[in-house]
Amino acid sequence: MRIKTKLSLGLGFLFLLILLFSVLSIFHINKLKNDANVVLKNNYESLVYCNNMLRASEELSLNASSLDLFESNLAKQENNVTEPGEKEATMALRVGFEKYRQNRDINEINGLRNHLYQLEALNQHAIQRKNEIATGTAEKANIWLSVLFTILTLIAFSFVLNFPSVISRPISALAEGIAEISRKNYRKRIYLKQGDEFGELAETFNRMAEKLDEFESSNLARIKFEKKRIETIINQMRDGIVGLDERKHILFLNEVAQKMIGLKEPEIVGKYAPDLAVHNDLMRTLLQENGSSELKIYADGKESYFMKDMLDVKDEEEIVGHVIVLRNITPFHELNEAKTNFIATVSHELKTPLAAIRMSTKLLNDKRVGSTNNEQQELIQSIGDDTDRLLKITSELLNMAQVETGNIQLRMQSVSPKKIAENAIHAVNSSAVPKGVNINFNEQQLLPLVYSDEEKTTWILVNLLSNAIRFAPDNTTVELKITAENGEVVFSVTDHGKGIDEKYQPRIFDRYFKVPGETKSGTGLGLAISKEFIEAQNGHISVVSNPGEGSTFFVRLPAATDR
Repeated sequence: MRIKTKLSLGLGFLFLLILLFSVLSIFHINKLKNDANVVLKNNYESLVYCNNMLRASEELSLNASSLDLFESNLAKQENNVTEPGEKEATMALRVGFEKYRQNRDINEINGLRNHLYQLEALNQHAIQRKNEIATGTAEKANIWLSVLFTILTLIAFSFVLNFPSVISRPISALAEGIAEISRKNYRKRIYLKQGDEFGELAETFNRMAEKLDEFESSNLARIKFEKKRIETIINQMRDGIVGLDERKHILFLNEVAQKMIGLKEPEIVGKYAPDLAVHNDLMRTLLQENGSSELKIYADGKESYFMKDMLDVKDEEEIVGHVIVLRNITPFHELNEAKTNFIATVSHELKTPLAAIRMSTKLLNDKRVGSTNNEQQELIQSIGDDTDRLLKITSELLNMAQVETGNIQLRMQSVSPKKIAENAIHAVNSSAVPKGVNINFNEQQLLPLVYSDEEKTTWILVNLLSNAIRFAPDNTTVELKITAENGEVVFSVTDHGKGIDEKYQPRIFDRYFKVPGETKSGTGLGLAISKEFIEAQNGHISVVSNPGEGSTFFVRLPAATDR
């Protein structure tokens, strides 16, 4: 049976109950009404007529109007005869009234009254009898309506209790089934033995659950295989990998990560990573969201180097997890260290013969050794220039080796900034004179001492002044200025050359960087080494340059506490 049919039958049944009760109620009410109307219309009116004639009979002998009143009420009574014996009594009253009207005998009045009393008695008995009938009718109606109301109430109550379950029970079963499917319980089935739309819906639901169960079963083995293969690939990698969900609970660790962190995957999977970080320094470091950073970790029986990357796993725009990757860069460090050691060794070994060559060129220039012609003099000068350039390069390479190995040797002390500046100017004067470049030195009065390594700070200023002289036009001035600002001593070197293009300024302190198209550039190490030396002394270096106007380099070092 269809749901629409069930609803129609149920509502129709309720309508019939209401209709039946209403019809019976109206029937008994109308019956009571009719009985009451009979009492009121017939017997009650006859009593009224009799009372009127009795009052008129008292004054029949006094005035003629009473005779007319009696006549009119008697005529009405003759038209309202309804009870047995009432007709005869009314006719007798008419005969007596006619006699009185002809004879006008007072004794006839008493006869009229007797007839009136007889009529009243008949109608009063009739009213009592009819009232008893109406009362019986009311009692019967009350009994029948009470019984019918009780029966209909019980039927309606049973209907109200049972009929909603016809709709709600299958809906509840379907809702429960849908909830189980949402929890991926594809074995859930709904059994409704009814041939309506709910039965069809249950069958459709069961077919859907069966298909989902088949799909889940058919793909489960493949998913497990793919998961196992991915886990094998991850475990074979030399990089440490840690997987987290969006709330930073541990999902997985590969074998490399387990060895580095010192925790086993089965022991910590599902746990909150920050809780583990409380007792694990490496885990705490890995959870710091500071982008890529290099870490030194003891692994594979030696100190190893790893680059940490934290990657967000996204589903469209929503972050659903994180992956921490520790890329093993130990081989690159070893190669870089070997390169640095090689450069340091070669530079150190070259420095001694180059110094000897330089000394030899000076001896050749000495007239006491012997005279040389012009061509020989030019060759000796060329050898000397090349030797100086090679000595500078080897010196820069040795300094860079110090920087890369982290073995920068500093002798920090309170030094006069004027002394450092004068030593640097003296060292570069020989290269400034041939170009006609004048070094203009200015210093602020009452300068504090600078807390630095005198030798390395002098080297930095020599490098900056050499660059300024190299790029300054001939016959111009290079300014060296020293000031004190906010507890720091500031050295500034200014040239009036062509300046540095704005797009290259952020890179000039990178190792081996040379401004493209510049023919006067050196090895590209001087500024990089200067930056490392300055930062090692808790200082800072910067540049301000405008193309076509020149450049100014600023070196800021902390002032000493004593003057």
